[in-house]
Amino acid sequence: MRVVVAGGGTAGHIEPAMNLADELMRRDSNTVVTALGTSRGLEVTLVPERGYALELIPAVPFPRRLNKDFVTLPWRLYQAIKQTRHILESVNADVVVGFGGYVAIPAYLAARGRFPIVIHEANARAGLANRVGARFAQGVAESFPGSLPRATLTGIPLRKSIADFNRAQLRESARDYFGITGQDPVVLVFGGSQGATHLNTVLGEVLASEKSHGVTFLHAFGTKNAAVAEASSRYIPVPYISRMDLAYAASDFAICRSGALTVTELAAVGLPACFVPLPIGNGEQSLNAADVVSAGGSMLCLDSNFDADFVCDHVIPLVKNEQERERMGAITASLGKQDASALLADLVSTVVKRSS
Repeated sequence: MRVVVAGGGTAGHIEPAMNLADELMRRDSNTVVTALGTSRGLEVTLVPERGYALELIPAVPFPRRLNKDFVTLPWRLYQAIKQTRHILESVNADVVVGFGGYVAIPAYLAARGRFPIVIHEANARAGLANRVGARFAQGVAESFPGSLPRATLTGIPLRKSIADFNRAQLRESARDYFGITGQDPVVLVFGGSQGATHLNTVLGEVLASEKSHGVTFLHAFGTKNAAVAEASSRYIPVPYISRMDLAYAASDFAICRSGALTVTELAAVGLPACFVPLPIGNGEQSLNAADVVSAGGSMLCLDSNFDADFVCDHVIPLVKNEQERERMGAITASLGKQDASALLADLVSTVVKRSS
C-alpha cells in the first residue's frame, strides 16, 4: 500500500500522521509512506527523524482579512494543488490521509476524484481544511464525538511508548533521566512543541513564592524561549522534551495547554493536569479538555485568569495532596484511548480495498 499523509505545521498535526505510518509499517513492512509538508513547519525535522520521505509543497494559509495575500490566494492555491497532484501521481498513491493544517486543503483538492481520501480530525471543533475535505472524503475519523459528519470515532493515534505506557516500570529511570532527586511531587510544565510564553512567565513568579516550596518543576520552556530561573533541585528546565513518555512517568501533575494531542496523551498515561487553553483559534482547546475536566480528572483555567496566585492557591495545594492526585489520575486514565492507531489504520485499509 502506498500512503500519502498530509498534516504539517505543528506537532499536533504531524505526530498523529507519523504514528499512523508506524502502525501501517508494523502491519506490512512493504508499505510506502510519503509525507506532505511545507518548509515552514516542524515536519522538516520531525518527519525525517521518524524515517519517512517528505515532499514539500508551498504553504497556502487562508488570509483572515482583505489584503494582497487574499487577492493572490486563488493562484497560490492552484499552484499548490498542481504540485501536490504531481507528487500523488509520481508515488502512485493508493490513499491520501489528511490531518489538517496548511498542506491539507491542497492535498484534498488535488486528490478529489482521483485518489481515495481519509480525514482525521484531532480537535473537538474541526478546522477549515478538514471541514472542507470531509464533504467528499471516502473515510472520516474523529477524536471527539460530533466534530465532523459521517465520522468514525477512533481517538488520536499515539506513539507506541505512550499507548503501552507503564508508569511503575518507567518511574525510576525517568526521574534519573531528568536528574530529579528527592521525593517531592513533580509538576510538568509545557506549552506544546513551541513552548508558551505566558505559562513560562507565570512559572517564574511561582518559583519566587514560598508557597511553591515542596514541589519540583520540570519545565519545557521552548527552543525559542529562555529558562525562567537557575536550574536547581526544585527547578529543572529543558528547552524541548523528546521523550514525553519519560516526562509523564517522572511527573505527578501537569500544567499545559489543551491541544488535542496533549489532552489525549495525558488521558492515556493517567496524568491529571491544569489545562490553560490557548486564547486564540476557534475555541477548540477548551472543548478538547471539556470531558476530562467535567469528569473531575483535571482542572481548567482560562489564560486570562492564569497567574501566580491561581497556581499557588489552587494548583499547588492539590499537587501536595497525594490522595487527591491519585483520585484525579484514575479518572483521567479511565478516559484514555490507546488503540486509535489500529482503528485509523483499519479505516484506511478499508477505504483502499473499497476503492481498488
